[in-house]
Amino acid sequence: AKPDLEKAKALDGLLLHITAKGKDKYDCVSRTFAPKLAVDEDPVCGSGHCHLVLLWSEKLGKKEILAYQTSSRGGVLYCELDGKRVKLAGKAALYSRGELCIEVYRASMQTGVCRLYTI
Repeated sequence: AKPDLEKAKALDGLLLHITAKGKDKYDCVSRTFAPKLAVDEDPVCGSGHCHLVLLWSEKLGKKEILAYQTSSRGGVLYCELDGKRVKLAGKAALYSRGELCIEVYRASMQTGVCRLYTI
């Protein structure tokens, strides 16, 4: 598939998925594009599979979905629908490290407390 990414920018939402029922060991295959975020094609899109698992779980009548993203790099995602949550697993490479400072406000005093989380 060669989607027109300029036309895709006019669609609702941030992600565009192409998906089909898988063959052999995979329940589904997919490709994900995000031209509004300056990402022509996401090689293996975890957030995208949060959408796709809901679809394929319903279509296949199962909670555990083995997915393959068929980008040029490709990758396997082990997915599970757990109530209202989607659990994802797979192989990943460390891309970056960072720290987040999250302000926590006390209900009545509005004084901020900063907590550092290392990712």
